Amino acid sequence: MKTYTVKITPAALDDMEAIYAYVAGALKAPNAAAALYNKIASAIEGLNIFPERTREYGGGLRRLTVNSYSVFYKVEKSDVYVVRVLYGASDIEKRLNNIMKRG
Repeated sequence: MKTYTVKITPAALDDMEAIYAYVAGALKAPNAAAALYNKIASAIEGLNIFPERTREYGGGLRRLTVNSYSVFYKVEKSDVYVVRVLYGASDIEKRLNNIMKRG
């Protein structure tokens, strides 16, 4: 079975840190923040096997849903690039268009 190398962009790391900070700080739920962070991180790590299992949006961008969050990524040869991790209630279409414009 082919395995891929998963790489997380700085923007995706910033998104993960912002998610943790919001849940831990604004919602005052640090344990829930840690659990959510770990769940998303685990799902991202799981992209090392069969990352093509999700739908392609165009331009090679794919979306994996974890709870209320969307992990956007691209598969290129033997690498998976996680480009953003966004909250599902945010304006996903607008943010998705911005991601795709940047390439």
